[in-house]
Amino acid sequence: MLLDTCKPVFAALLFLPVIATATTVNRCEDEHGSITFTTLACPTGHALKRQNVHSPLPGTVVTANSSTETRTRRETEELVVVGQRDDGCGNVLNAEQRRRAIINQQTPAGMTKRDVESLLGKPDKIVGRNAELRYVYEEKKGKSRQVTFDENGCVKGKR
Repeated sequence: MLLDTCKPVFAALLFLPVIATATTVNRCEDEHGSITFTTLACPTGHALKRQNVHSPLPGTVVTANSSTETRTRRETEELVVVGQRDDGCGNVLNAEQRRRAIINQQTPAGMTKRDVESLLGKPDKIVGRNAELRYVYEEKKGKSRQVTFDENGCVKGKR
């Protein structure tokens, strides 16, 4: 009997919104202006500022508040990219160019050996001369396709 009266309450609890939890993160700034975010204590000599971080659940739409302070700070501070993908070939190709080349079965200058092997598979023959490496792919009717790499393992451009 008690269970029958509690069923509507339990059902209502299932439909209540889940509140996203917030975490406090330490913003540590050194005398050169370098900023590090950590949940641990700041190193000696760093200025500490606590920041609240809200972690919404996946699928939640979050809108940013556009305050004057935020706009002014963004205009005056320089953006520094901490991590960037380094393909070992000087990042000649961006992700879009690399994707387009693979779709079109092309091997432009700046592709890595890994990209070429992903596109064409393992070579039928590998020829090395000086600091140059050449992959040879035997195709139908006696034709072959060659891809030449420099000493860093990057596809060389046409001469």
